[in-house]
Amino acid sequence: MIFQKADGFIIDIEVGAEHIDGLGHANNAVYVSWLERCAWEHSQHLGLGLDDYRRLDRAMAVLRHEIDYLAAAYEGDRLQLATWIVDSDQRLKMKRSFQLVRPSDDVTLVSALTTFVCIELSSGRPRRMPPEFVEGYGKALVQPYPLEL
Repeated sequence: MIFQKADGFIIDIEVGAEHIDGLGHANNAVYVSWLERCAWEHSQHLGLGLDDYRRLDRAMAVLRHEIDYLAAAYEGDRLQLATWIVDSDQRLKMKRSFQLVRPSDDVTLVSALTTFVCIELSSGRPRRMPPEFVEGYGKALVQPYPLEL
């Protein structure tokens, strides 16, 4: 199943020459930067920007990435990357799913799951999510669904 626009937060990506490695396709490390960009833009969309993180002395830091690379992206490809918040203990941890699709042929290039942990910025130590995180991220929490690949 290809995602539906109502199902998640979506950003558009155009694969540029700077994303291509010696094998002629987008380098696997670039996908991680796209996941980070999508997650950050979604957080800002939910009203949790960098200024809020600093004011609250909290941030959601990556604990683990699980990435399935299913197909290659090439220079000039126009892609869409969707994210969903699929789990939150509303205390310390939160999980996001991602799906990267090439709409021109409806191929899913990447499926990913990232686990985040709430940290105190001033110490770098895990700390409980402030109410603003529980509310802001909580309103975007959806139930995951299996992807047909």
